[in-house]
Amino acid sequence: MITALQLKTLTTFTAPALTRSIQLAGYKKDSFLTAEFVGMTNASQFAYNVSYKDPVFKEPQMTKVFVNFDPIEGKVSVDY
Repeated sequence: MITALQLKTLTTFTAPALTRSIQLAGYKKDSFLTAEFVGMTNASQFAYNVSYKDPVFKEPQMTKVFVNFDPIEGKVSVDY
């Protein structure tokens, strides 16, 4: 079961929090400018739209990241 507090936390990650999490996942140079929770996937992942600075383009680019939560271990992981 996911508690109300856990649900609140999992739906309110900030850009710095997602940056730290994606870097811990192995994407050492990735960082996000903005983050917006957009919903849950059919696989029970928490989906976020994030923006990032692309070295090729002058304007920020958008992508999605997915937050996975293991309620048994209490662990959170983030991936593309």
